[in-house]
Amino acid sequence: MRKKLYIQTYGCQMNEHDSERMAGLLAPDGYTVTDRMDEADLILMNTCSIRDKAEQKAFSELGRIRELHRRRPELIVGVAGCMARQEGAALLERHPWIRLVFGSKQIDQLPSLLRESTGSGRAVIAVDDPGGTAPSLPSHRKPGVRAWVSIMEGCENRCSFCVVPHSRGRERSRLSGEIVEEVRGLARQGFREVTLLGQNVNSYGRTSSEGVDFAELLRRLDGIEGLDRVRFTTSHPSAVTDRMIRAMAELPAVCEHLHLPLQSGSDRILERMNREYTTEDYRRRIEALRTAVPGLTLTTDIIVGFPGETEEDFGLTLKAVAEFGFTGLFAFKYSKRPHTPALALDGHLDEAVKSARLHRLLALQQELVAARQRSLVGSNQEVLFEGASQSYPGRLFGRTRANDQLHVEASLAMVGRLAHVIVTQRRAHRLEGALSAV
Repeated sequence: MRKKLYIQTYGCQMNEHDSERMAGLLAPDGYTVTDRMDEADLILMNTCSIRDKAEQKAFSELGRIRELHRRRPELIVGVAGCMARQEGAALLERHPWIRLVFGSKQIDQLPSLLRESTGSGRAVIAVDDPGGTAPSLPSHRKPGVRAWVSIMEGCENRCSFCVVPHSRGRERSRLSGEIVEEVRGLARQGFREVTLLGQNVNSYGRTSSEGVDFAELLRRLDGIEGLDRVRFTTSHPSAVTDRMIRAMAELPAVCEHLHLPLQSGSDRILERMNREYTTEDYRRRIEALRTAVPGLTLTTDIIVGFPGETEEDFGLTLKAVAEFGFTGLFAFKYSKRPHTPALALDGHLDEAVKSARLHRLLALQQELVAARQRSLVGSNQEVLFEGASQSYPGRLFGRTRANDQLHVEASLAMVGRLAHVIVTQRRAHRLEGALSAV
């Protein structure tokens, strides 16, 4: 008898891919994925703990699932991911009806954990860091053009605001040969682009004895038949090496786009964040990248309202954002997280101050993005078409190598294909284009 699996995912691309892997692991046990929670036999919540808001959403959802469980006591509910690792047994104290609690590093154990729980009728907890090499796991991916590939997990950095070292544990890299084979298999299935994932993706191989670093991994992936593009996220400025820059410059498949978190434009705040670089260090890396990779676009992460941030510090962040010309940014108010050194820092700011600063930062970025998008009108861009636009009937959407999204009138037969597109106009929140004859 086929059983139904519903997965609710919170957080980053890594969590989205972890959910794909959970579904892939349970498929041999007869589970098929459903998008309807009320018909599921097994509900898994894949959680995030990077910010308080994500946790509160998860706890709120657990309240709704509790009502469903009351009506269907046979329903199995599990909590996975970063919040599960952080809370551990405390989750069962608050919600004793939950049957599974496991961290992101225990995903490979999911089938056996589920069998143990159903066989014993008791809850099972698995949150300890297993160490060793990150395993290669099957994934249940929807057919498409782009795929995520996890190459490592965990983090060796100790940023004072970040819960990842606690929730994801220490760095573990997958074996390079397994990654290459997975990407080769994805290309055979029709995926034309892959995004390599890791909490600190460009430190791949640093804790491995295999002797393959991130730049070498990129070289092994370049040229795989059927694969047009390679992207990766998230990178750390301190791990942007000359070898990585040369690989980005020399490898045709590697896109001219980099997500490189800055977090703050103030050296004083960067030191309090324990980021291990200065704005000048960041500037030098960007200059080297843009010299080697013409047309490179950069996106970033910014935290506003970090403990002790003054108006002068925030002004330096605004100045840096304007100088570095980010084509997009993810900006967040500082959020207190358990198990982080920032909790003990003095100078925690009021929510009103943080909100006002976030609004000013986003307003500046919106102006900068609009100006850049206007500059693209008339340019000829290579676009990989991903599918039909949900918002604009009759159009396809796709992305340039620089990661700009374009909406184009084109046949569905173009999905999964590369084509040159002339950018015709900028509208609010999007670019439009027309197929080029060239």
